[in-house]
Amino acid sequence: MPALSILIKLIKQFHMYNHIWKKYLPFINIHLKKSASGEQVLTLNRVDFERAGTGRKAGYKFMIEFTNGRVSNVISNSPLATNLASVMLENDTTKNILKGGCYTVSLNTRFQLTTVNTDPAAAADKVEEEKKEEVTVEESSVSE
Repeated sequence: MPALSILIKLIKQFHMYNHIWKKYLPFINIHLKKSASGEQVLTLNRVDFERAGTGRKAGYKFMIEFTNGRVSNVISNSPLATNLASVMLENDTTKNILKGGCYTVSLNTRFQLTTVNTDPAAAADKVEEEKKEEVTVEESSVSE
């Protein structure tokens, strides 16, 4: 029985913040796109995390590095970071943004989530390609 309670506790800890990150995901996606032109900062609601977590001293500080749609650094020591990374990588829109680029997403003790595109030249090329695709689609629908 003690093993079962430990397992349940670990499962709850693993998914503890998912509902909060899902709420912020649309804004995170916008910031990922805008990060091609510079660092983006999103101020989060501290109370959301304190209610879900273990209190004020839960260590709300992390940095996640994404390279080509994958986490490229160790984040296993932070449930907050692992929850955010899993929510981001489970979302198709976010996965498409992260593919082919390098991003850093970090949270500081003031609950500011900072998004940095560490390869802005590649992001600019990607945006340009998307614009060309949109124009091609529009032209083909007009000619029909």
